[in-house]
Amino acid sequence: MVEIKRLSTTQPDFWESLDALIGWESYPGAEIEQCVAEVVAGVRGRGDAALLEYTQRFDGLAAESVADLEVSAERLEAAHREITPEAREALEHAAERIRAYAERQRLEPWAYDDADGNRLGQQVTPIDRVGVYVPGGKAAYPSTVLMNAVPARVAGVGEIIMVVPAPQGELSSWVLAAAHIAGVDRLFTVGGAQAIAALAYGTETIPAVDKIVGPGNAYVAEAKRRVYGAVGIDMIAGPSEVLIISDGQADPEWIAMDLFSQAEHDEQAQALLVCPDFVFLDQVQAAMERLLPELERSEIVRASLAARGALICVRDLAEAQAVANRVAPEHLELSVAEPERLCEGIRHAGAIFLGHHTAEALGDYCAGPNHTLPTSRTARFASPLGVYDFQKRSTTLACSRQGAAKLARSAAILASGEGLDAHARAAEMRRRDEGDD
Repeated sequence: MVEIKRLSTTQPDFWESLDALIGWESYPGAEIEQCVAEVVAGVRGRGDAALLEYTQRFDGLAAESVADLEVSAERLEAAHREITPEAREALEHAAERIRAYAERQRLEPWAYDDADGNRLGQQVTPIDRVGVYVPGGKAAYPSTVLMNAVPARVAGVGEIIMVVPAPQGELSSWVLAAAHIAGVDRLFTVGGAQAIAALAYGTETIPAVDKIVGPGNAYVAEAKRRVYGAVGIDMIAGPSEVLIISDGQADPEWIAMDLFSQAEHDEQAQALLVCPDFVFLDQVQAAMERLLPELERSEIVRASLAARGALICVRDLAEAQAVANRVAPEHLELSVAEPERLCEGIRHAGAIFLGHHTAEALGDYCAGPNHTLPTSRTARFASPLGVYDFQKRSTTLACSRQGAAKLARSAAILASGEGLDAHARAAEMRRRDEGDD
């Protein structure tokens, strides 16, 4: 039997129960913090020597030098040739769609002239060097390579450094082929907190980057948190999430499998179904019972659904919107007859999938929008990874003599009010230049 919570908005304690269910403590335990602190300090202080030591200790991968851990461009190209034609076609198709979507996100510079002849604007420049972290080992995540590296390349990033762990030397040809397709410049088989530290501070072999993107385990997340400030990061990601709003008109097996597709990530993943039709909720649970035994990761799915899953009955779709906005999910499926109309009331979600045919899994791989999304309710203030994360904005201001003199009057008054005499005098000098008493 599939164990999953049943909630209803008619319960007097519904909102408290929902908050308890979706609550997630992103900070790691003391053991992880201590380990990561040691590793980061070690790599920062001892560079390549520490990186080699930790790579052997944690990944069982020995090397004479960090240079030996670099994968050549020739090997990336060879992997691209060696994977099956079907795999190569799927990767290239996904990359093409991700690139097409990303190109529409590119920020452009702009400027305007005010009435006094001052020119104000915004200059947009790409980040010089970016580090992409890709989880590795027995699991292969070529989609992560594409989702992180392709937008960086579209943004015009000067150099992309990718790191991926290779425990006991295991390295996926799919990942290498994806790196070739995405245009990764350099790739090193290092992982964990030590890889994050190497990217943040640089070693004798691995250059320091300006921003680190990409998902990882709790050690990677803590390392990213720790190095932030010395380097930019994309986000601190929590467990994967999906919330499905259904009007009860979809195939229950479709909905069940969409819930499974998030729950199978790990035991802490969250899958929620919100529907005003309690009979449909029963049908979905029955479909779960039929389909779950067929899944290879059925035990992970069971654990996830039991710990953090729920079937939620609401009074109507307007109330379903309120639930979704409270949860602020990473993925939101609107499996309803008029999804665009329902979408108008959604304020907080990482990615929104509209209509019965739009499975979240399509967005994970090849639809085009990025699958690196805000989790743990951070969609209230954060956005999906995009080209704009790899671009910087600088404001520009060019004052005419007349314009500077006019601005100087207000600037001097405000500076004096703040007690900053040099500011006020610097502004006043521009007024004198104009001959304004």
